[in-house]
Amino acid sequence: DVQLQAFGGGLVQAGGSLTLSCAASGFTFDDYAIGWFRQAPGKEREGVSCISNYDGIPYYADSVKGRFTISSDNAKKTVYLQMNSLKPEDTAVYLCAALRLRYRKVCARGEFWGMGTLVTVSS
Repeated sequence: DVQLQAFGGGLVQAGGSLTLSCAASGFTFDDYAIGWFRQAPGKEREGVSCISNYDGIPYYADSVKGRFTISSDNAKKTVYLQMNSLKPEDTAVYLCAALRLRYRKVCARGEFWGMGTLVTVSS
């Protein structure tokens, strides 16, 4: 069975840091990009960051560039999202998803989804 398990959400003060983890199983890791998406109340789901083994080039939404870093541990089939300098507007449910490689540069169109993890940034 395909599984994407997200961990690491929590409550943090503005300016703080969190690291999210997405553990993948049940599909060929190299055939997909893995992405982090977020959804805040009343807002559309946003592709935050994506990465693949195909070219290793990360995608970042403009809103997180310079603050978030995505990385991948192929042996563990786990993708991490290091989030620094967090802002209240980063508050959202963060979900990880597996995307077909053709969507890696736009970080959209997740095919398999995991359950989300809530990140709350207090001001």
